[in-house]
Amino acid sequence: MSLPASSFQLVQQYSVPHPFRVFFGKGGKPQISTSPSLKSISLAILLFLPLAAQSQQHFNGAKAIEYAREFVAIGPRWVGSPGHAQAEQFLRSHFQHDQLEEDAFTANTPIGMVSLRNFIVRFPGKKDGAIVLATHYETNYPLRNINFVGANDGGSTTGLLMAIADQLRAEEARGKTLDGYSVWLVFFDGEEAFQTWSASDSTYGSRHLAAKWGRDGTLGKIKAFMLADMIGDKDLDIQRESRSTGWLVDLVRQAAKKYGYEHYFFRSEEPVDDDHLPFVQRGVPSIDVIDLDYGPDNSYHHTAQDTMDKISAKSLTIDGDVFLETVRLVNQR
Repeated sequence: MSLPASSFQLVQQYSVPHPFRVFFGKGGKPQISTSPSLKSISLAILLFLPLAAQSQQHFNGAKAIEYAREFVAIGPRWVGSPGHAQAEQFLRSHFQHDQLEEDAFTANTPIGMVSLRNFIVRFPGKKDGAIVLATHYETNYPLRNINFVGANDGGSTTGLLMAIADQLRAEEARGKTLDGYSVWLVFFDGEEAFQTWSASDSTYGSRHLAAKWGRDGTLGKIKAFMLADMIGDKDLDIQRESRSTGWLVDLVRQAAKKYGYEHYFFRSEEPVDDDHLPFVQRGVPSIDVIDLDYGPDNSYHHTAQDTMDKISAKSLTIDGDVFLETVRLVNQR
């Protein structure tokens, strides 16, 4: 195997005098001069260093939190507010050069007919089918009078998907299309209840889109649906949502294990009503990646304390690593 320059530099940095010596042979390839007793050790080091370098390549959680900060700076984003219109424009402007679809619709809610809008960003792949990564972006309507900005709840995962889009664009730039399935990023509107959470007063955007895609045949193209919700929390503790698809849960667990993140995932289990259920109910392999324990005794959830200081780039790095590795694993099935 050839030795990357970065690995050779590390060998140079930690090299010792003869009998262990690295030098360049014909064609500029590094070769080893060593006594027989050290030859196997030297070879093991050279084989290991490229793998060690690869293991340190992580998702850009710092960029994800930067996006989240810009988005949350808009302020409250409850449906019908100036902030909600600004949030729509923020997403529209950010993805204007991508394959962006705006899915506008009207929903019958406890406060009357309401105009809502999902955003769908498509990154085409070479394989037939799509993997959907989703979040919601609006804030809670009943909390509209307490300056609820939803830094974790809607903000962090919007930043996460925006940073994932950066990586997908980079892959597109290298090969025009992704090597595996297409990846679609979905930003749902109307996840929160307008009055009191119920099957009919919640998840408006996902219920609308799942029904629409069911009618036009799009659902049959979806190989996996992954929902991100409230996973920017500094104290990351992602529950296993019990109605999520088993094999997809296993792939997320496998992805977490690759990076040594097992203790952040699935230490407890419970059912959660969320934007994945309209897809689960229609037979789409789906998972809700969610952290429902936000603050001491969940005291930050749906309060004015859900602010940027409660989320971290570290948590978003973990999320991004696991989401992108799960995408890779789905492509291998």
